[in-house]
Amino acid sequence: MELTEQLSDLLGWPVADLDRMLGGASRETWSFTARGRELVARRDPPGAPRGGTMALEAALLQAARQAGVPVPEVLARTGDMLVMERLHGETIARRILRDGEYASARAALTGQCATALARLHTGVHGVPGLPAEPDPLATLRDLLDVAGGPHPALELGLLRLARDRPPPTGTAVVHGDFRLGNLMVGAAGLVGVLDWELAHLGDPAEDLGWLCVRSWRFGGPLPVAGVGTYTDLLDAYAAAGGTPVSAATLRWWEAYGTLRWALLCTRQAAAHLSGAVRSVELAAIGRRTCEVELDLLDLIAPAPITAPRLDPAPPAGPHDRPTAAELAAAVGEWIAGLPLTGRDAFLARVAGNVLGTVQRELALGPELARRHQARLAGLGVTGDVDLAAQVRAGRDDEATVAAIRDSVVDKLVVADPKQLSR
Repeated sequence: MELTEQLSDLLGWPVADLDRMLGGASRETWSFTARGRELVARRDPPGAPRGGTMALEAALLQAARQAGVPVPEVLARTGDMLVMERLHGETIARRILRDGEYASARAALTGQCATALARLHTGVHGVPGLPAEPDPLATLRDLLDVAGGPHPALELGLLRLARDRPPPTGTAVVHGDFRLGNLMVGAAGLVGVLDWELAHLGDPAEDLGWLCVRSWRFGGPLPVAGVGTYTDLLDAYAAAGGTPVSAATLRWWEAYGTLRWALLCTRQAAAHLSGAVRSVELAAIGRRTCEVELDLLDLIAPAPITAPRLDPAPPAGPHDRPTAAELAAAVGEWIAGLPLTGRDAFLARVAGNVLGTVQRELALGPELARRHQARLAGLGVTGDVDLAAQVRAGRDDEATVAAIRDSVVDKLVVADPKQLSR
């Protein structure tokens, strides 16, 4: 059945103007009108690993609304689809952080986010079916075990997080993905908190740390969503009734969130690689893992970034020009010139970035592979699997940390060299 028919049957109203909205790597979001109202439908795509949780999300939204958290009104839901009112504002982080019309919003946003989180953590209770996360590090360990490859940098992060773990702040309903991109912002500030699919019972400091993860600053200069300071966030949260959180605890949860996002990148790439949800966006996210690994290392083992100077490898084999890299460049140029709008334009940019990664790997991959093998030999390990296993067992010496960092930098040279100029 077509989505228009599904929505009409669910609401009992004629549906018009159905349009796929931007964003939503893991869930689809559609706008439409019915009975003169502007509405939004969120649904799990076919094959989604978290299908069937929309009833829980609807209950969370209703409870959060009663607690004073700005969220949209829920109109209807099924097991894999949720229909709600459409809020008006901006969710694209770069516009929120740069456009002049959001200057006042940027000044208010840290305090408004702190207040919304305090209301969530203190005012929402007893949502049936909400999963509990008794040991967040065990959850990360499970994710790392199924990440689909050795990740020495993530092993090092988990080792140090376990060693330096602070006492718990408490237990509360945690949004689980409270960040720019899931916050709708208007000219005066926060309009709505969206995308509750990762909500669970856990430590409320988790939401505060997640808001500070570098990936969710989108180039903004300050640590809290690119617009605020740690002190502003913690002071506003406590003033709004949240349990006071120390700066050291916040930084630990920021590192935890960074490691978690790196593992979620591997998980989203796995959904593409397994064929469950074929998506160029999910494929591209897999190569962002090294960007987040460097963020993690900057938190747990800060050091200057030294990007290698490399000469591109000469073309191999009997092939004529254009070379493989030149062909990838030609396709990227063609994609960039397509007259696309909306989500198609967004995916075209993603595809262009993917082709850029392909070009750099073709040109620099052989030399980077030689560097990596020499690095592993210097550590006396047989490969990344061996190194990851030794770090898991407790290896944490200066040479090992430096080699792990150099490997992450080399991966970024291919995946996104702009991230090296911080």
